[in-house]
Amino acid sequence: QVQLVESGGGSVQAGGSLTLSCAASGRTPSIRDMGWYRQAPGKQRELVASITSTDSTNYADSVKGRFTISRGDAKNTVNLQMNSLKPEDTAVYYCYTVQQVVITVKTYWGQGTQVTVSS
Repeated sequence: QVQLVESGGGSVQAGGSLTLSCAASGRTPSIRDMGWYRQAPGKQRELVASITSTDSTNYADSVKGRFTISRGDAKNTVNLQMNSLKPEDTAVYYCYTVQQVVITVKTYWGQGTQVTVSS
């Protein structure tokens, strides 16, 4: 089992910055990938950014060049630095992690944190 706790959401004006953090606890040595999804009202959840255990990263086209994902030294935390925020970035952001134990793969989710960007 892995538990995720997110922090860092809030309200900011367009052009501003926020940093989201997510800390995993529990069976953390089995964590493989970590990342962030977001869901805006009336829209489907979409991948924002992900990072593998070897620090390979992937970003949605809409956030490339503005957001940066990183993992802590202990590999059980993931941060999302969000710069040049736009109103369309407004959503609930969910941290996730993929745990692999032998051949069993599970995905765990955080509770979500609200990001609101005003114009």
